Order: sequence, then C-alpha cells, then structure tokens
Amino acid sequence: MRICIINTGGTISCVGTPLAPLPAARFADAARDLMMPALAAADPRLRIDFHPGLPFGPDGHDTLDSTNLQPRDWCVMARAVLARYDDYDAFVILHGTDTMDFSGAALSFLLSQFDRLGMGRAVLSKPVILTGSQLPLFRETAQGLVLNAGSDAFANVAGAISAARLRLPEVALFFDGKLLRGNRALKVSSTRFAAFDSPHLPPLAEVGIGCRVGDAPPLPGPAMPKVALDHPDARRSVQDQLTAIDDAIDGLSVVQLPAFPARFAGSPLAAMIRDAVDRGARAIVLEAYGEGNFPAGDVDDPQRGEICAALMQARDAGVLVVDGSRVIGGAVGAFHYAAGAWLAETGAVEAGQMTPVAAYAKALILCAAADHNGWDDDDLRALIRRGLAGETPARDRMGADIDPVLRPGQLLQAVDGAARLVNDPDAGLRLLDAAGDTVWAPAPGHVGQLRLDCRGLRLIAQDGAVLWNDSGTEGPGAVLILRHDDGVPILDLHHADGRVRRVAGFSGQGDT
Repeated sequence: MRICIINTGGTISCVGTPLAPLPAARFADAARDLMMPALAAADPRLRIDFHPGLPFGPDGHDTLDSTNLQPRDWCVMARAVLARYDDYDAFVILHGTDTMDFSGAALSFLLSQFDRLGMGRAVLSKPVILTGSQLPLFRETAQGLVLNAGSDAFANVAGAISAARLRLPEVALFFDGKLLRGNRALKVSSTRFAAFDSPHLPPLAEVGIGCRVGDAPPLPGPAMPKVALDHPDARRSVQDQLTAIDDAIDGLSVVQLPAFPARFAGSPLAAMIRDAVDRGARAIVLEAYGEGNFPAGDVDDPQRGEICAALMQARDAGVLVVDGSRVIGGAVGAFHYAAGAWLAETGAVEAGQMTPVAAYAKALILCAAADHNGWDDDDLRALIRRGLAGETPARDRMGADIDPVLRPGQLLQAVDGAARLVNDPDAGLRLLDAAGDTVWAPAPGHVGQLRLDCRGLRLIAQDGAVLWNDSGTEGPGAVLILRHDDGVPILDLHHADGRVRRVAGFSGQGDT
C-alpha cells in the first residue's frame, strides 16, 4: 500500500522551548530516519513517502501554525491530495490540533462535488486521515533529534497508517486510538491525549491490539467508476470546483455567533447580527441553546424582538442563516419550543446533527462554490439541510448506500418544502403535503416496509407479501429522493449516472 504523509505543521512537528516548527524538509528527514524503521518492521509491504511541504500564505511557508489557519489553507491541502491522487492509496495529513476539526470538516466537502440535490457527481474514493499530537514527535538534544518518548505523536501516526489500510473512502481524523469521521469530530480537551471526540457518531475504526472496524458505517464511496476521483474526468471536475472556491473564498465572510444571556434593549446579539450583515456576511452560523433555541429579544412577542428583527434584516439581505447548537450532543431539527419556533419565520435553516464546526465549514464552502455550480439561494438552503458527506443524516432520501428500508414509524422529510413520506404503523405508507393531506398511498390500509434494492422499490408486508411494487429496475447507487417542484411533492429515483425516473404510479398531482 502506498501512503503519502503531508506535514502541514502543528505541535507534532515542533521542537524547542518555546515550541517552534521544524522546517518540513528536516522533519521529513528525521521521520524517515527515526520512525520508518519501526513502521517498516510492522508492515514491510507499506511504501510511505513524505511530502516536502506546502505553500501556505503569500510568503509560501511550508508549515502552518493551525491557530492561524485561513480558509484558503484548506484549498492548499485539498490541492496537494488531488495532485497526487493517482500515486497513492491513502493520505495522512499531519495537522495542529487547534483547528484540526475545522480542516477535517472542510476537506470532506472540498474533495467531492455534488449536484443541487446532493448527489455525488465526483466522489472521494481513498482515505484522507488527519492526525497530530498533544506533544511533539521529536525532542532536540545535543546529538540531534530523537523520538520524544513521552509523546502521543508516534502512536497517532502509526495508528493513522494502520487505519488507512482499511481503505475507508472518506476524510477522517485519528487520535488516541480512534478513527473519527472528519466532519463529525470536535476538539474536547487541550490536556488529555484523547483530545477529540465525535458526539453524534461512534468511531469508524479503533486501533489497539490490531485494527478493527468500528460501529459507525463508513461512507459508501463512489457509486460507479466514472464518478470516482480515480477517473480523470471526475478529478478534473473537483479540481475546477476547487479553483473556483479558492478564487472566491477570501471574498466571503461567514460569521459564527454564539447565544449568550444578554439584555434585550440594545441587545449586543442583535448588534452583532446587524454588523455582520452591514459588513457583507454571506452566511451566519448560530450556536444556539438546546435544540436550536435562540433569544428573540422580546419574551412576550418574539416577532417584535430586536434579535428577531436583526435576523429578518439578514434574511432580506440574502444572508444564509444556519441554526446549530452549542450543545455537544443532540440535534437541531423541527423547532419544538416557542423559544426557537420563531426562527422558522426568519428563514433560518436548521443544522440537524452538524457540529457548529461542520456547519461553518459547510456553509463557507457551499457559498464559495455556488456560482461555479449554478446554485441559487434556494439550492444553498436545501444543500445545508442535506447530508452530503456524512456530516448529518440524509433525511430526504433512502437507498442501498444510505438506508435501504423505511420501517413502520419512520419517515422521509423534504428539505425544500414541508412534504413527508410517512410509514405510519397503523395507516401504512402515505405521502403528505404541507397541509398534512395524503397525496399518495400505494397500498391504502396495509402496513409494511418500504425497501429499495437491486430488485427495485417495493412495499413488503410483515409476512413477506409484496403489497406494492414499482415496475422499474434499478442500477447501482439508486436513491429515492423526496423533494418539491413548484410546491408539489415529488418522489423520484435518482441514479449515479444521472438518470432520473418518477416512481411508477405516482404523478405528484394528488393521486391516491
């Protein structure tokens, strides 16, 4: 297996007192001399190369203090992976811990391309694993550099390489024996070796006595060869998108604002929102309380509150507002509490299970890619809600690579309207419009599981009887998507090759 290690800097490649970064070339030489013998002994089949360094900033520094990371630096990392994609089977990126979770989220969106419905049109097919350490890998002595015996660095590098051998096709983060999805990870400690956690998703893999696949299912990767980054057309498409993002990202402002107890009259929160709008913010990510509750600025009448008025101003100015939560676990979905329900009137988009870090990176990158991909504001709002790279569950679709079964008690929800495909435990499968009226029911009065697999889309009773059968034959990567078209609920089957077919027997015009 061929693995490329890309050193971007951080504590792992620092030495001295105070800590200062080693030049990338010296770090690479020391790693070859001091680490490689042990890694080669563990697996002689590995071929590990060290990238000589990346050009960060206008002066082209080859390493980066991650505290000073800028969004364009994500593009530098992504470009380095894409430029060497044919030469390696996996990539390990050494990174500072301060913003490693931001980079893990950003790279997951930069290394794939999606259409306006969230279908992958160019998809990462190899592991890209970020790692680092709480203590430096090397120590400077009178005799030169030596391995730092008390550090977690060597275990993290060796663990990341071991996890890469699983060939999971996604951006991940390895720390303290656990491989976490990159856009689900958060830094949770500045002192423990277990510096990162993934509150909404268990590990993808764990390294201890051996390396085992974890409890979280990995992303499926490309649905067919033509959309894999191994294919030159797909890789060129992502590189073109990356160039457009790189050109646009410095001119975009995305602001992250936490909720905090504050006075209503002359609210500092309202002032911060207005200031962000006046300064040309393209998006605002709210770190709300609980399930997305945010102070409105008026207890008795939220619609007249100062903070609500500021968010209305943001909406009218075309600013994308994403409502996330400062709570480490849980999710922001439907606004259940009065303290959050008013947000729907401002046009704020709920973040689902996205961490604030992932919501920030996703909003910035989607806004930067919008013109290149032909997305309008409605597309951006829907794409924020859609699960693109595993950052939040895909709630508007089902398929073999997502979840092939819609069981009684489960539902699909459109992200561009209020339609729901409900598998009611008593009434059976029904498609409901925004008013809650049934517009389609393939087997009224019958209860079963809706299943999508190579035999097509079927509703199957508990005893195995087929209650309803779509007449089409599906190829690999078929996905059932619930969406709206001019306010009308639509159920379509989408394929990786771009084919789209309406579900048999469903016109979307209120047929039951």
